[in-house]
Amino acid sequence: MLEIGSPNALFFRTNTTCNNLLRELQKIWVEIGETETEKDRMLMELERECLQIYQRKVDEAANSKAKLHQSVASIEAEVASLMAALGVLNINSPIKLDKGSKSLKEKLAAVTPLVEELRIQKEERMKQFSDIKAQIEKISGEISGYSDHLNKAMNISLTLEEQDLTLRNLNEYQTHLRTLQKEKSDRLNKVLGYVNEVHALCGVLGVDFSQTVSAVHPSLHRTDQEQSTNISDSTLEGLEHMIQKLKTERKSRFQKLKDVVASLFELWNLMDTPQEDRTKFGKVTYVVRSSEANITEPGILSTETIEQVSTEVDSLSKLKASRMKELVMKRRSELEDLCRLTHIQPDTSTSAEKSTALIDSGLVDPSELLANIEMQINKIKDEAQSRKDIMDRIDRWLSACEEENWLEEYNLDENRYSAGRGGHVNLKRAERARVTINKIPGMVDNLIKKTLVWEEDMQKSFLYDGVS
Repeated sequence: MLEIGSPNALFFRTNTTCNNLLRELQKIWVEIGETETEKDRMLMELERECLQIYQRKVDEAANSKAKLHQSVASIEAEVASLMAALGVLNINSPIKLDKGSKSLKEKLAAVTPLVEELRIQKEERMKQFSDIKAQIEKISGEISGYSDHLNKAMNISLTLEEQDLTLRNLNEYQTHLRTLQKEKSDRLNKVLGYVNEVHALCGVLGVDFSQTVSAVHPSLHRTDQEQSTNISDSTLEGLEHMIQKLKTERKSRFQKLKDVVASLFELWNLMDTPQEDRTKFGKVTYVVRSSEANITEPGILSTETIEQVSTEVDSLSKLKASRMKELVMKRRSELEDLCRLTHIQPDTSTSAEKSTALIDSGLVDPSELLANIEMQINKIKDEAQSRKDIMDRIDRWLSACEEENWLEEYNLDENRYSAGRGGHVNLKRAERARVTINKIPGMVDNLIKKTLVWEEDMQKSFLYDGVS
């Protein structure tokens, strides 16, 4: 018994149908009265048409089979290519596992899910590569200083023939990216450190910070996020050069301010400027006592500050010129008072009369005369310090001499032993005076020895109010 759907059953059913139709056709021909020749011709034509239809169907089936073979081979090749690109080594093709037992369509249907899965993996892997390469190129551009061009949209084409999409290659890219990210972080920290140093120097010098750093690169002082901070070698070198330039300027201004303040101090002392007038320059005078590197006061070395101090110096210098004669007389008086206290004869070359005459005649600059008097004052102070021990002994000797004179007068007084008021006190003083007078010879000897030693050391005579 033939099975329905089998090739033999189909052939039997087709053959029966054709025979029935042929008998019906022959019956019609008989009724029409066709000749045997005509019948044979039409049967041959019918057979040829049938053969053409069968041949066409066979050709179509053969083409379909060839296409299926090609599709299977193509998809198998794609599987192999995807697996190689992705570095997949543990996936076996369903076609190769059951090569002979399945039809072409079954084979194609079996391998299609695997291809789709591999394609998805490829797309994901390509996206990973694209993202990493985009970051690498962006950071590389930032380091090399061409980040402006990289801010535009980047199209990174990754083709199967051009790219190794294995995890090993992806890890290499990720390692390279991490290296660049660390370098970027280090550079950024270095740039920020330099910028902070520039900010501090600009603050001390009173220089516009934004203009200063923008001259190195505009991205170093931007309030928006349009452009990231430039970290290229040229920016780092520019910042280093700018810092050195600012430090050189700071050193120059510090020395200039120090010189001006020194002149200011000299004029203050010379003019006896009140303390309240000095306080407004307190910060400046404090700074010059510090080291240059420790100066952090904003604007303390600005051109405005230096100009203010210079203006004050100019003003005091003009005032000094108008008061110079008065100052010369004042310092000469101070010199004479010091000489009187120390019993040293003052230099007569700068006496009040001579100084007045010299200033009025214009033969001598009052500043030079004042400097000469200052030098004499310092000289007297130094000499007074060296004479102190001898002067103390002279004072004690003169005091003893006064006591000797008093005792002589006391001994000549006939009423010295009276019981009147003060008699007891004078009697005690007389006793002390006799003790002191007995020490006078020793005082004189010690005084002479000390004086001789002093004269030998100083190589000049010891004078007391001009007398040896």
